[in-house]
Order: sequence, then C-alpha cells, then structure tokens
Amino acid sequence: MATVQADSKIAIVGSGLIGQFWAMIFAGAGFKVTIFDIYPEQISKALESIKATLLKYESQGCLRGTLSAAKQAALVTGSNELQQCLDGASYVQECVPESVDLKRKVFEQMDPFITEEMVVATSSSCICVSQFADNLRHKHRTLVAHPVNPPYFIPLVEIVPGPWTLPDVTATCRALMELVGQTPVTLSREVAGFALNRIQYAIINECWNMYKANLLSAEDIDRVMTDGLGPRYAFIGPLETMHLNADGIVDYCKRYAQGAYNVCTTFEPPPVLYDVPTAEKILSEVEETIPLDKVVERRAWRDENLAALAALKRNRKDKTD
Repeated sequence: MATVQADSKIAIVGSGLIGQFWAMIFAGAGFKVTIFDIYPEQISKALESIKATLLKYESQGCLRGTLSAAKQAALVTGSNELQQCLDGASYVQECVPESVDLKRKVFEQMDPFITEEMVVATSSSCICVSQFADNLRHKHRTLVAHPVNPPYFIPLVEIVPGPWTLPDVTATCRALMELVGQTPVTLSREVAGFALNRIQYAIINECWNMYKANLLSAEDIDRVMTDGLGPRYAFIGPLETMHLNADGIVDYCKRYAQGAYNVCTTFEPPPVLYDVPTAEKILSEVEETIPLDKVVERRAWRDENLAALAALKRNRKDKTD
C-alpha cells in the first residue's frame, strides 16, 4: 500500500469553512498545505481565519499536534491557480459546495493535473463520486472522504470508494486519516447518504413524526438525545449497547427483538417530508432559548463543548492503552 509521507504536500480545493478545517487538521500533523480558491480575496480571508482559529485553540488548550499555532499556520499557503495548488501534492481534498454540477466541473478541471501517485477525495456529504467523476481519466484515483462538522473536534471520516476506485487508493486514504488523528470508517461500496446520514435521517425522521403527532415538545425531543441516548453513544455505539444491555448481542435479540419489531410497526413509513409549517412551529419553540441572532454564539458554545468532549475521550483512551 502506498502511503502519504509526513513531508508530503496536501492540496485543499475550496477555501470555505470545511476547507479551512481540513487545512488545520493536516497542518496539525505537520503537513504542508496549499488552499485553492478562484478568488484571491477569499484565500486571504481563509488564511487569516485559519491563523486566528489556531491561536484561539492554542489559548483554549485544544490545539492538535505538537507544533505551535504560529508554526501550523505557517504551513498553510494559498493559491488561485489550480495547477499550482495540485502540483506535487500527494493528497487532494475537494471542499466545494454540495452540487453535482459544480463538483463535475471542478473535478474535470483537476483531472489534467492528477497523477498516478495522488489520492483525490471529495468532502461530499451525500454525493457519490460515480455521480460526477465517471468521465475522468483518473477516476480510479477518486473517492469520498466525508468529514463531520466540525471535523476538528468530531473525528469521524466516511471513506466511500467509487465503483472504479483502486483498493490501494482507499487504503492510502484511510491510513492518512488515521495518521492525522481522524477516525475513518470505510464503506464497501456507494450507498445513498453513506452511513452517518442514513442513521441521522432515521433519527430525525422519528423526531419529526413525534413532534407532528404532538407527542413531545421540541425541547423534550432534544432532551431524549442530550440526556438519554447521546451520553451513551458518545462512548459506545448502538451494536455495543445491545451487547452490553444483555448477556451479549445474541441474548439481547432473544429478549428484545420481538418488542423492537412491534414498536417499529408503528413508525410512519419513509420518506418523511421536513415540511416548512412544522419547521416554523419548531422554530417558535427553539427561538425561546436560541434566537436566530444567537445561532453563531450557540455554534461557538457547541464547539467548545465538543472540544472538551474530544479531550476527555482522548484522555480516557490514553489511560486504557
């Protein structure tokens, strides 16, 4: 299996928030990073934002890696020339908006500069590479590497190979994600929504249906997760939960499978429409505690708590290793 060496160049295509997070993750592991954007002013803003964010994380004690914030920021440069950005890169992470047409356009522009030594990943949350990369000369070097927002504190990365992706490309991408401190999961093939959103949508669907049925308030629905399932799932997953809640997962199925089946027969069938009238009712409740003009502040609060949780999990892992 090919590997991405520590002194390799990483190319980030797209200077938005996700692109900036990827740049900080790779710089935290000591990689040289070049960010591409067609607008020079966007590159300048992104580099300033990356430096300010790294300095903030350093002051808060949640900076990743062993280098100082200033040294990490110095590893990140910008370019408004796509060829210059990709030249010499071992790994490319595309981070443009979620649009099939836009991704097709960007990947077609990148294709002439892709080499047989590169791994080229899209950050797409739902779009498979087979939807836009089918005509590329180097399509066998492409795959999905989908992060979870904010990826600096939530380490999961979904790796989804296309039908033509070389196994070595998939393995190299996974190894790199582990090297930079992310937690990769590898799907064997493409599927709509990948893994995380398939699980997430199933949860949201039932929450939406319960709210529309006037079963619970918006606050209490969220509380079921924050003070119920959430704390448990922060450390163990659903399958391990089944395993631990009985004398193993086989015993769990013997005890509870019929009850679970009976409950599931009462679910509303998908697809569930996230309709605007219901969303407006939920908003009227949520705004009592989080007005729209406080959303940015609440996101910062969320990220601070995720940083604390990430530190706790790292500390707990270190003690068990």
